[in-house]
Amino acid sequence: MSKVDLAKLKELREKTGVSFSLCKKALEESDNDLDKAVKKLQKWGADKIKDKAGRTTSEGSIFSYLHHNKKIAAMVEVLCETDFVSGNEEFQAFGQEIAMQIASTNPSDEKELFEQEYIRDGSKKIKDLLNELVLKIGENIKIGRFTRWELGNK
Repeated sequence: MSKVDLAKLKELREKTGVSFSLCKKALEESDNDLDKAVKKLQKWGADKIKDKAGRTTSEGSIFSYLHHNKKIAAMVEVLCETDFVSGNEEFQAFGQEIAMQIASTNPSDEKELFEQEYIRDGSKKIKDLLNELVLKIGENIKIGRFTRWELGNK
């Protein structure tokens, strides 16, 4: 393992929002390569999701998005383990982004939604955003039911 470049540690932390200790570990294991460290954090997030997948998600919030032209709207429920996390600022921002994603892309089901490129950053898929959030928050988080309306369409 190499010595961690503090500037890269700060940059990785700001970019991902993941704890300093995990960012440091990722940089150590990737020889201070930021791209490799980000991929490592994403993999750890996916592994964490698998570990937490059996946990009950009976809390959460419902999010909505109404397009500026008032002709397209979406609603989505995002579930988590505790009421405390449902009020978390990053959880709330994630829910809003997912509602906007659904309004913009009209996925047919959860699987399609997870595989979509994130509309604000084409280098990420929705499943990557979810993995990042689970890694940051440390709880099982799921996207539940969702729907999209478009004026005049049934």
